[in-house]
Amino acid sequence: MDSVSAPAATHVLVTGGAGFIGSHIVDQLLAADVAVTVIDNLDPAAHDRRPDYLHADARYVWGDIRDQSAWADALAGVDAVCHQAGKVGLGVDFGDAVNYVSHNDYGWAVGLGALHARQFTGRIVLASSMVVYGEGRYRCAAHQVVVPAPRRVEDLEAGRFEPGCPTCGAALAAEEIPEEAILDPRNVYAATKLHQEHLLASFAREHAVSATALRYHNVYGPRMPRNTPYAGVASIFRSAFEDGRAPRVTEDGHQRRNFVHVRDVAHANVVALTSRASRPGAFNVGSPDSHTVGEMAEALARAFGAVVGDPLWPVVTGAYRLGDVRHVFASTQRAAQVLGFQAEVGFDEGMREFAVAPLRESAPRSAT
Repeated sequence: MDSVSAPAATHVLVTGGAGFIGSHIVDQLLAADVAVTVIDNLDPAAHDRRPDYLHADARYVWGDIRDQSAWADALAGVDAVCHQAGKVGLGVDFGDAVNYVSHNDYGWAVGLGALHARQFTGRIVLASSMVVYGEGRYRCAAHQVVVPAPRRVEDLEAGRFEPGCPTCGAALAAEEIPEEAILDPRNVYAATKLHQEHLLASFAREHAVSATALRYHNVYGPRMPRNTPYAGVASIFRSAFEDGRAPRVTEDGHQRRNFVHVRDVAHANVVALTSRASRPGAFNVGSPDSHTVGEMAEALARAFGAVVGDPLWPVVTGAYRLGDVRHVFASTQRAAQVLGFQAEVGFDEGMREFAVAPLRESAPRSAT
């Protein structure tokens, strides 16, 4: 993203600042003596009420990012924007597409339009996602780095979950994915996140502002919403344990991801907003090590006191979801060297904490 340097933020607008990640960003900014305004619509897909963890020192604008008047109110006095609001997760099915595009693309366009009207020149940090990479990064022994085709239904039905080389069909080795990798969104949510990055890049070029896109990997931690199809896999597994059910792990459980704690993700945003020099561009925000989904389920099971053979021990189902990708895990080198960010919460430590961390209730789906 082409941009110029901008001073460190002194007053940040955090969209979605009542939500899972946004509220942690609010807390950390206020702890750093940065003033904060929040805009949030308390979407019932993620909230059943106004959360009790909201920081009293922030200013709150209860409004929808698709509403121009809400932005006009929220932008008063701010010199940086941290955009966290929007629909997250794979969703239920393509019937969610209009909702995702409305909140994520249209809502962001309305916000950027409001910034354009003000000739805004401060820093902008966007919550993007690892889903923009699609199927991840793979290497074929004969053809080097390749981009596999979307996995076929007949292969998934037969339990053949690993993508093959698109040229020779040979087995591939998954690798850490760097920010310069080909972007290849493979579901509606992914398409909206990439479009958000493109909209921000266009705005940054026209207005010469500092624009940073943080591509979150699998975030977990306190304040995640529970019992919703839009929650992350860690929350879905945690909800199963609390309900006395074994979590059901899709495919063979060997899908590899970065699981990164929400405090680390919040810290990456604070670094991007408050560092002496701005750091434009895209950055992976993940942990330095990767784990499989099955390993995550088992770590959470152990934190709940379960052992192999217990009724609560995770069940690997062989089932699949269209739109899921196989292996996506981050190269965190650029974030460490350029942004100055490294995750600090270890995997086992984080899972033990997450097993007892307070989560957030969502309203029934019929209310959305």
